[in-house]
Amino acid sequence: MRIGLTLPTFGPDAGMESIVEVSRSAEEMGYDSLWTGDRLLAPLSPSRPYPSVRGVMPREYENHMDPLTALTFVAARTSRVRLGTSTLNGLWQSPVMLARALTTLDVLSGGRLDVGLGLGWMPEEYTAANVPWEARGARIDETLDVLDKYWTSDRFAHEGPLFTVPETVVGLKPVQGPRPPVLLAAFNPTGMRRVARKADGWLPAGMPLPRLMGMWAEIEKEAEEAERDPALLHMALRVNPDLTDTAADAEQVPVSGTFEQYVDYARAAAEAGVHELFMDFGQTPATVEERIDLAGRFIEGVRAG
Repeated sequence: MRIGLTLPTFGPDAGMESIVEVSRSAEEMGYDSLWTGDRLLAPLSPSRPYPSVRGVMPREYENHMDPLTALTFVAARTSRVRLGTSTLNGLWQSPVMLARALTTLDVLSGGRLDVGLGLGWMPEEYTAANVPWEARGARIDETLDVLDKYWTSDRFAHEGPLFTVPETVVGLKPVQGPRPPVLLAAFNPTGMRRVARKADGWLPAGMPLPRLMGMWAEIEKEAEEAERDPALLHMALRVNPDLTDTAADAEQVPVSGTFEQYVDYARAAAEAGVHELFMDFGQTPATVEERIDLAGRFIEGVRAG
């Protein structure tokens, strides 16, 4: 199982020195991947609750960096780790502009990009981006079609319900062929079907392993029905730890638990067949140095098992 770590691109520690320190330390520790997320607004009164147990958006998200700019910066300061978005909102710009940005990052990183796309949860961000909140599923479907054409064709045109691209030559190609891996965040049947039929993998959030693997089995089944090889799909599991001093009840993990419980959860995930698991220590009340220490202890603990 690959092990990843999120970058400090949110909160008061988001900055050049912290990003350099975390990315270089993670590569030296043996981490396989580095991840960042996407946030556009932090409204005072969001119209929808944040998708978590508490329903409140973490205060760290009030200070947010552009994810692709941050990953490009990290690409120039690392040499081995893969670079992923969990998740990039794929609908806040046109598909062609998104394709250009992602292709540029894949080229500048030497082919280390994992494209994790999501639809977001906050209508206010769509308002600010001047993109309709309605019909997001249709918009991501057509966006994926345009991305695929851009990456796999020397010239292409597109005429769809939402986007029109005049016939054009595409000279810039990603290092990874035929395209960088595209992983989708999805939790309802429609979204999971989209993962199985149009993407290269799934970006779930931490949940009890029986539920997680049951959902994964549904994706694999859908892939087979679409005559795709489910063995080629990749699952990258994001875990946002809420560290406690005393052991949490088993059913609470990985929503909360001790450090040792999270290590055990990661080991169990590897045994269950999870391909990749990455930790976000950015919401813990710790300094950057303390988070790096946690990251070092975590990878040592998981690999020791």
